[in-house]
Amino acid sequence: MTYVMAIDNGTQSVRAIVFDEHGEVVASGKQEIEPYFSAQPGWAEQNVDVYWQAMLTACHQVWQSGAVEPSQIEGLSVTTQRGTVVCMDDEGRALRPAIIWLDQREAAGTPQLPARWRLLFKLAGVSHTIERFCKRAQLNWLAEHEPEAWKRTQRFGLLSAWLNCQLTGEFRDSIASQVGYIPFDFKRRSWAGKRDWRWHVLPVRPDQLPVLVEPGERLGLLQAKQAGEMGLPEGLPVFAAASDKACEILGSGGYTPEIGCLSYGTTATINTCRDSYLEVEPHMPPYPAAVPGRFATEVNIYRGFWMVSWFKKEFGSREVALADQLDVAPETVLDKLISDIPAGSMGLVLQPYWSPGARDPGPEAKGGIIGFGDVHTRAHIYRAILEGLAYGLREGLEKIEKRSGTKLQYLRVSGGGSKSDIALQLTADIFNLPVERPHTAETSALGAAINTMVGLGIYPDHRSAMERMTRVGRRFEPQQDAVATYERLYVEVYKRMYKQLQPLYKSIRDITGYPSL
Repeated sequence: MTYVMAIDNGTQSVRAIVFDEHGEVVASGKQEIEPYFSAQPGWAEQNVDVYWQAMLTACHQVWQSGAVEPSQIEGLSVTTQRGTVVCMDDEGRALRPAIIWLDQREAAGTPQLPARWRLLFKLAGVSHTIERFCKRAQLNWLAEHEPEAWKRTQRFGLLSAWLNCQLTGEFRDSIASQVGYIPFDFKRRSWAGKRDWRWHVLPVRPDQLPVLVEPGERLGLLQAKQAGEMGLPEGLPVFAAASDKACEILGSGGYTPEIGCLSYGTTATINTCRDSYLEVEPHMPPYPAAVPGRFATEVNIYRGFWMVSWFKKEFGSREVALADQLDVAPETVLDKLISDIPAGSMGLVLQPYWSPGARDPGPEAKGGIIGFGDVHTRAHIYRAILEGLAYGLREGLEKIEKRSGTKLQYLRVSGGGSKSDIALQLTADIFNLPVERPHTAETSALGAAINTMVGLGIYPDHRSAMERMTRVGRRFEPQQDAVATYERLYVEVYKRMYKQLQPLYKSIRDITGYPSL
């Protein structure tokens, strides 16, 4: 039997999970973390040592279980949240807290592009998108507001690069982890070429960025000090995996474009995996998949199942406390809370734009709930959240199908929200497609484990590893009465909400300054 460990460094927790070559979880450890701290409104930062210490705690929970010995682990890989950046010195030490992907700060000024690039972007109608990229790039904010810290920065990378550097001492990272405001060419799956426009608007040099390798390739060997802290053997091979969403697709078995992979995580996404580059929205690139040479076409809801966490914090303390007493997931108790509420939440419809977008929705977007009546309770609000997220992802499915010409045949749903049977049933009803829950909820870590198994040579390629290590746990079929209700609410109400409310959102932003201009 072959055992590998995957470290899944998410927004709200860090998990260490051991898998065998059949994709079964042998042992696991989990440490909850504070997602971020805010020194100012809209900021989201975290000290990187929080991630490291949480990883150590999770590792030692694995050994305390007694299910597997450290000497049995043959390979290690890391998957992380996307878009979180770290400034480092020349030895990989963090110079300041990481800026988390949820951070909303923006650079005040934007670097001036050469005239030919400005003309090309104007003709393509993407000048606003490029300006948004420049303002949102953490690099530009750092150079503008913390020039001394940026001057001392010798290495700059995503959280995955920092973690892999701590493990191996090598400043190397996976191609499939590169998602964010960085000089990465998504079509070529490499750092941008010398003449690329990104080098004109981002104050970073190629030598400050990590060496990139394909998922499944070896990054290096586990260093002695780190091995001792983690309880693992020194010299253990560390392999490149991918970002958490890319790993979820692989761990769900989403290898071909007719399978829609939904991630019910902090960011809710719908993805398909394909071997060709396809922009679902013009000039909005697909991300690198966890399989070499492939791409993940994605539409996302930025604060997706974060909204469930928000609901639990603001309205669900009773259910969270009961879940702790019963030693079950809060979603199990919340399912009972809404089990008697019919499809459509008695006319309560939610638009899940709790964070603004770049284009559709635009930067003025806000969340909306309409249809309140005296029958509605907090339980209806919770169900409306689940339905609203599914409506939003169905819009994403329609965009993907229109651009690709490929009809999706069924859906695979992973992430924390996939633990809810009601969430998966209403997803099947809203999409009018079968929904499948993978055999394990730990699909992100499983995707990383698949990369490790391929790197070790246990399987000759990712497809054969995926076929042996992934499978369906439960299938949910659409219920036609509910399908009919949701179809009308989606077409006649939900799809019209944003266009109707957009002028009001713009007025709210102009009056209050929120979201910031």
